[in-house]
Amino acid sequence: MTPSPSFAHFGPEVLQTALGALPARAVEEFTGSWDDLPADAHLGTDTPYRFRRYGRFRIHPDRLERLPHTAFFQEKSVNKVHGGVERLFAPLTGAVAGGAVLRTVVHALRRHLPGPRAGMDACGVHQIRVTATPRAEGHPAPEGIHQDGHCYVAQVLIRREDVQGAESCLYDLRRRPVHRALLTAPLETIVLDDRRLLHGVSPVRPAPGAASGVRDMMLVDFFADDGSSLTGSSSQDGSLPGSALPR
Repeated sequence: MTPSPSFAHFGPEVLQTALGALPARAVEEFTGSWDDLPADAHLGTDTPYRFRRYGRFRIHPDRLERLPHTAFFQEKSVNKVHGGVERLFAPLTGAVAGGAVLRTVVHALRRHLPGPRAGMDACGVHQIRVTATPRAEGHPAPEGIHQDGHCYVAQVLIRREDVQGAESCLYDLRRRPVHRALLTAPLETIVLDDRRLLHGVSPVRPAPGAASGVRDMMLVDFFADDGSSLTGSSSQDGSLPGSALPR
């Protein structure tokens, strides 16, 4: 039996088509919300270069059910830089969390998971901005090559302006590269099976002659919903025993 693909990389047309039925103004307001991300207080740097918001949802066929806001948690074995620490990020705004754009994007991404969708009924949504200046490059993944601790992870480019670098690379579990890509078109997306792959992103630097650069991403983590860890009583990122990483 041929194994299913462990990732999918597709251009902006997939999400553009899904969003085509919505008013253009709604999409503009959604992407513009990246201008209102607070600094990530967990970086430990004098000058912030990463800004973010986070929210969790239960996925229903016709809607997203917003779940109580809790800290984002990853095991130390998954994230060697920030693992074992409960990181409380600012919540998604009500307009983003309750809007038709996010609901449409999450449902479209779920349809393009590189593997079985059964049971993938919950998700975490991260809005992330990484900035860079000639004096300070930005690090989209300061933990290096890693897994996130979920079942599937979608990486959606929202904006890339006056930057170079930020190459995405996927690796098998032996750390052998299997795919490299430079996301350049807004809504270009990589969706990967986090149980079968590792991933990393090279640093962000400003383009030649630019005083600063910006790279905006939306990350969507998909995992199973059995009702146990979505109340904050288990691992607070929403990962369940059934989504544990292979050891």
